Amino acid sequence: MLEVIVIAFWSMLPAYIPNNAAVLFGGGRPIDGGRTYNGRRLLGDGKTWQGTVAGTLAGTVVALVLNVLSTQLSVDLPTFPATAVLTLPAGAMMGDIAASLIKRRIGRDRGTAVPGLDQLDFVVGALFLTAIVAPAWFSDTFTVPVILVVVILTPLLHLGLNVIAYRFDWKDEPY
Repeated sequence: MLEVIVIAFWSMLPAYIPNNAAVLFGGGRPIDGGRTYNGRRLLGDGKTWQGTVAGTLAGTVVALVLNVLSTQLSVDLPTFPATAVLTLPAGAMMGDIAASLIKRRIGRDRGTAVPGLDQLDFVVGALFLTAIVAPAWFSDTFTVPVILVVVILTPLLHLGLNVIAYRFDWKDEPY
């Protein structure tokens, strides 16, 4: 079981990093350019081009570093093909953006919690995009036990890290 947990965390790390990096290095022009639909912003000021690029780049760097580390370690851990190096972080950012769009459509304001959606949006985006672009690597890496661990582990990590970011004034809300 410990091996499955380690593989799940290792394999998802390039998808875990982007949203945190987007918070730290974001800002600038919102992706939606201030546009609205039915009187509500499409995404809101929290989804910016700068944050999306920074998050994707940070996750990409993490995947590349993990590839180097995997050759140095005596443990058998997955390496990331070029496709997954890009799809895990980009998919994570796309999942987060899609969640913002959903939240605006259901009438939720920026920063309002939507349990489940807030914790797993980036996971769904990362796994979906990676499954489409790198199906063989995806099926070899993300077995059913690994996916189950990801679905259980991610909300715990997400909430814990968000509380820490809130305490350091990096986020406006602790969730």
